[in-house]
Amino acid sequence: MSSREVMNSKNGKVDNNFYCSKRINFRDAVVEHVVDKFVDRSNFGYAKYGRTLDAERRGKHKDLLGYLNDVQEELMDAILYLQAAREEMKDQLDQLNKRFDDSSQEGYDACSRTCTDCSCGYED
Repeated sequence: MSSREVMNSKNGKVDNNFYCSKRINFRDAVVEHVVDKFVDRSNFGYAKYGRTLDAERRGKHKDLLGYLNDVQEELMDAILYLQAAREEMKDQLDQLNKRFDDSSQEGYDACSRTCTDCSCGYED
């Protein structure tokens, strides 16, 4: 799928390969970004599987239990991603705290009561 086709689908332009039923005027940029991601995801799925989710459903390519299984697997993956993100955030915070503690200690040790030319803020 070309970038032109992707942009056309986002902008509500119809060609022989896409069906678009409405054009949306967004008042909230955050909502627009989420909708853009849905369109991108739909285009990715179409490119990968050669059909839309609606065509998959209407064509009975998957039954209700198949969809429920997909949802369960996606939610399980989401929990794993959340945990990995939490651990990454903790690691980053630990590194920042260590750097802050190290630099604070170095700055304190390097200064003396006669310090006049550094930026420690100490005044005689």
